[in-house]
Amino acid sequence: MLALITAAGHQITADPAQADAAVVNTCAFIEAAQQEAIDAILELAELKKTGPLKRLVVTGCLPQRYQGDILKEIPEIDAVLGVGSFPDIVAALESGEAHLARFLDKNAPLPELDRLVSTGPGWAYIKIADGCDNRCAYCVIPSIRGRYRSRPKSAILAEAEKLAADGAKELILVAQDVTAYGRDLRDGTTLAGLLRDLAAVDGIQWIRLHYLYPHEITDELIDVIAAEPKVVKYLDVPIQHVNDAILRRMRRPETRASIEALFDKLQRRIPEVVLRTSLIVGLPGEGEAEFAELLDFLRRQRLPRAGVFAFSPQEGTAAAEMPDRCDADEAEARRRTVTELQNAIMDEFDRGRIGGTFPVLCEGRDQDGRWVGRSYADSPDVDEQVLFTGDAEPGRIVPVRMDGLEDGCLTGHTL
Repeated sequence: MLALITAAGHQITADPAQADAAVVNTCAFIEAAQQEAIDAILELAELKKTGPLKRLVVTGCLPQRYQGDILKEIPEIDAVLGVGSFPDIVAALESGEAHLARFLDKNAPLPELDRLVSTGPGWAYIKIADGCDNRCAYCVIPSIRGRYRSRPKSAILAEAEKLAADGAKELILVAQDVTAYGRDLRDGTTLAGLLRDLAAVDGIQWIRLHYLYPHEITDELIDVIAAEPKVVKYLDVPIQHVNDAILRRMRRPETRASIEALFDKLQRRIPEVVLRTSLIVGLPGEGEAEFAELLDFLRRQRLPRAGVFAFSPQEGTAAAEMPDRCDADEAEARRRTVTELQNAIMDEFDRGRIGGTFPVLCEGRDQDGRWVGRSYADSPDVDEQVLFTGDAEPGRIVPVRMDGLEDGCLTGHTL
């Protein structure tokens, strides 16, 4: 959308008070994300009354999910675009039509358009697919984003080459499920093959993967990750829970035994691997025993990275209708308990890295003038950063010797 807007001759500002049109690109996965989007929309609606803002456009998952209601509930919105309609962003901004609404086919192939990279320096996300064919009981994403659609490998490689030419050192491959890449193409394309080809792109030094569903991680994929130096040994594998009964309620195909076997295989065949996972606590049916089993698993596994969410019932999902619902306050208390446990485990992992030297992608400076960056064990926005001194510049990967831990962040100096 940013590329289309700038190509049409518009200037972009991050300050809504200076804008004559605003775009809010929304998430609708969990209640907190929806509320954040709604709050932003309402703030801009107020700005329309007092400032230069004349047009308010809302795009993405929220209008897709509530397309029959969002304009009625927030009439200050001038235009809405569904997830398949973002190529119409310029028309939505320039049109004088009140309450313009466009919802094209969310199952259509992904359009191949230019992009304006807003991340970095030195790194960029690259979407390899959209949609999801999994039907987890708690998740509304398939009904919003549509069926799974892989991008052609040739298009991904062309984008990777352009990103590399523009200075990207790290590519972060994203999709609702990266392990399913190529399955819908029915031509033998796989994630393992894509990784081999991306690794051949000159200039790219790191390739990071988000998110790998446990039951789709093949031996071929593990072999490529283990053997290819450019694929960082950081795997985000969302398991959500480990109690077998809760996993069945979630409509997940794994069991605790299969998860433990997978993690054991990954750690055995990729010795330096850093595993990250996502967890949900408070799903209906999770009692004290089920929660205690999850804590036991985490204490045994010592996963270096993890994110945890309290169950958020989503209208239209099977989990929202399940009996034996956990009290919301109790679910939040369990989330805090897991977070405290994981913080201690993550600090233990980071303390074990003190004295070692690791490549760090420099991203800029903090308020104290120190360099800020990420090692292979850290993904942007979800993990901690590395604070360091010495010779560096944004966008470069430099060797950093770790010498301490400060508020959860490793500290060090370049060699």
